[in-house]
Amino acid sequence: MDTKKVWFVTGASKGLGLALVKQLLNDGYKVAGTSRSLERLEKEVEPSTDFLPLEVDITDEESVSNAIDQAIESFGGIDVVVNNAGYGQLGTLEELTDRESRQNFDANVFGSLNVIRRVMPHLRSKKSGHIINVSSIAGLTGTFPGWGIYCATKFAVAGFTEALSAEIKEFGVSATVVYPGYFRTNFLDKGSLNLPQNPVVAYTEARNLEAAHVNDIKGNQPGDPEKAARVFIQLGESENPPLHFIMGEDAFGRAHDKIEVLQNELRANEVLSKSTTFANSK
Repeated sequence: MDTKKVWFVTGASKGLGLALVKQLLNDGYKVAGTSRSLERLEKEVEPSTDFLPLEVDITDEESVSNAIDQAIESFGGIDVVVNNAGYGQLGTLEELTDRESRQNFDANVFGSLNVIRRVMPHLRSKKSGHIINVSSIAGLTGTFPGWGIYCATKFAVAGFTEALSAEIKEFGVSATVVYPGYFRTNFLDKGSLNLPQNPVVAYTEARNLEAAHVNDIKGNQPGDPEKAARVFIQLGESENPPLHFIMGEDAFGRAHDKIEVLQNELRANEVLSKSTTFANSK
């Protein structure tokens, strides 16, 4: 009897999602993978009875619902969900339009919520499962000029994953938020990273960081996506998966820096912080 878990992976045609799907299939898992382009997905992943390629608009609830139904019908169920689909949006808070900001939230936040909303009845009924939401180290520390909206979307992913973990625990379902650092994928390529439509020249730090990502960081990211894929699988097979998982040596360092900043500011402002308590409180 085949006891391997069935995976449902969004954003499967490139980046970490593609690396994960290929590794899962190589290891003998059954995988339903989604992409905005079915043609690209079928081009990237070799056809097999263990792989169900799905063209999905994650911002469309009906599209998401149909994909989940197809995966359950094809493989008998879903065990691990990886909400990986999304894209980067550069631009300072002043220069990004309302439309640019909302579109990034639609893909990075509401797309994952659509998947969660549609798959949870199935996971609740089987009283098992694991939802892995891909945030970013930019969802833990946001001091990157010109990345504010993207950071906000990834902070949101971290926040709702914490709430999700508490909500679904009673049904035997787990949730993990993954904070990747820089991995050598096409995330910094056009199509995965959008530049602001109306840049404001005065923001020199944002422009410099933008140029660094496009010209210097791209192609030199320290993280290996194939190793990341193996880590995702290990998380999916864990009996007691973590709620928070920092992925990558660079991300690990930035996480420690953020914790140190918080600890320092807590100590420096402890008296002022506690001065708000009612005088007669015990």
